[in-house]
Amino acid sequence: MKKSVPLPALLLGLAGLIPPAVLTAVAVLDLGLFAPSTPGFVRTYAAIILSFLGGTWWAFACKEERPRWPLLVVAVIPSLAAWWAIFTFQPAEGLFGLAILLLASLLVDGLLMRRRLAPPWWLKLRLPLSLGLALCCALSGWALVR
Repeated sequence: MKKSVPLPALLLGLAGLIPPAVLTAVAVLDLGLFAPSTPGFVRTYAAIILSFLGGTWWAFACKEERPRWPLLVVAVIPSLAAWWAIFTFQPAEGLFGLAILLLASLLVDGLLMRRRLAPPWWLKLRLPLSLGLALCCALSGWALVR
């Protein structure tokens, strides 16, 4: 049976969506506060979150007595891919790429759950957070190209 997400993890995770959600709303609704840098803050935030997520995957992989190369390699990918998306692409393209990376991260979360390395409630937490931030990235990218 899947356990419910511990309240502190849920509240802090949802609170983490506040900055990108507010900045995305400002960009999309064009409230007079919009500046081309507003989506850039969302882009940077998403890259930081992907790096953080990779760190959690690393910790989960290290729960095994002998961590496996593939899991450790996968744990390094989010931060490298996020920074590549920021520095290689134009801002809107980078935001769309980050949205895809956030959605793809759910596949790794599922793998960690199947291997029983992540807590039983992990995917229940990660799903709304990844979907929420991916949506913020996509909408911020759209605000730049509309």
